[in-house]
Amino acid sequence: MATKKYTVTLPEALAEEIRSEVGAGAFSAYVTRAIERQRERDRLGELVERLEGEYGPVTDADLAAAEAERREIERWFQEHEASVASHRKAA
Repeated sequence: MATKKYTVTLPEALAEEIRSEVGAGAFSAYVTRAIERQRERDRLGELVERLEGEYGPVTDADLAAAEAERREIERWFQEHEASVASHRKAA
């Protein structure tokens, strides 16, 4: 990917905290990843707005159903992993 140098202004304390954690050589890569994540969030927000405009807002019942489904999927994966581990021990 081609790169180009830009000048941005950041709060000094934040920039120094990041630089001390990731090192001076990885600072630009860290900032790039942060910007990419923000762009993904922005696009997701735009999608949510468009879908809510078309289908209406997400209801509490919708959220509860989605959370129940997420828990069920998580439970299935935990049981599946336990089963695989059990079979490996038996072999």
